[in-house]
Amino acid sequence: MRQTAERWVTACSDEVLLRWLLRGMIAATIAVLALDFGEKYLAPEQTSAALPGVSPAQAAPNTATPSLLPSLRRAGDPRRAPLRNADAQLKARMSFELVGDGRLIATGTIEPGTAAAFKAEIEKRGAYVKTVVLHSPGGSVQDALVMGRLIRDKKFATEVESGRYCASSCPLVFAAGIERRAGEKAAIGVHQVAAAAGNAPGDEMAQTQRITAQCQRYLADMGVDLQVWVHAMETPKDELFTFKPDELLALKLATATSAAKPQADARAKS
Repeated sequence: MRQTAERWVTACSDEVLLRWLLRGMIAATIAVLALDFGEKYLAPEQTSAALPGVSPAQAAPNTATPSLLPSLRRAGDPRRAPLRNADAQLKARMSFELVGDGRLIATGTIEPGTAAAFKAEIEKRGAYVKTVVLHSPGGSVQDALVMGRLIRDKKFATEVESGRYCASSCPLVFAAGIERRAGEKAAIGVHQVAAAAGNAPGDEMAQTQRITAQCQRYLADMGVDLQVWVHAMETPKDELFTFKPDELLALKLATATSAAKPQADARAKS
């Protein structure tokens, strides 16, 4: 038998031997890939089945459905959630309406040029304005800063009513009020700022750094804790960090919240 095998090997050309070696290597590679696939995609499902209350999709993020991902993020920190789509009223350019008690209602997106429109409104009706009431998804940071400086110069109060929304650059305007009132269910939140589109990569980074420095200096001038900006820089621009009522007060972003009133009333009665 051994002699027969030796004669067969001798008779085979080098080309035949190489062909058989190549086939063996391909077969071994397929086997290794099959093992890797099983460990990566099948093992998480088996592991999750052993954990009570955890579905395979939750245990293995690579198999989670898109609709599940927002709930997983919120589970980690309820203050951070995907940025919601603004309705038609909020998507429109910010408009202003003066109502009773000197309340100027500012509703909509802060676009380039909104600060000029706000200034014109104040020049026309400023004698009657006491409080700027905000309902906005934010927008242009530079315009928000100019609006805020004007509010502080005029010593207006600011307010976000219960159930209303003040996000992105809108809290910069809110921070300018001499008094800053937040409704019980007001959603006031921040996220990262971005440079204007169309800049070269290096210019975009430099512009973002300049905007960050401007916002930090502005918040310090308004007497707001700079931890507000830390939360903004830690939150991606497609998400929103929403402050809880006690955080608004602790960080001096708000001077009063509706949620704090019952506690104040209780202390007054005791």
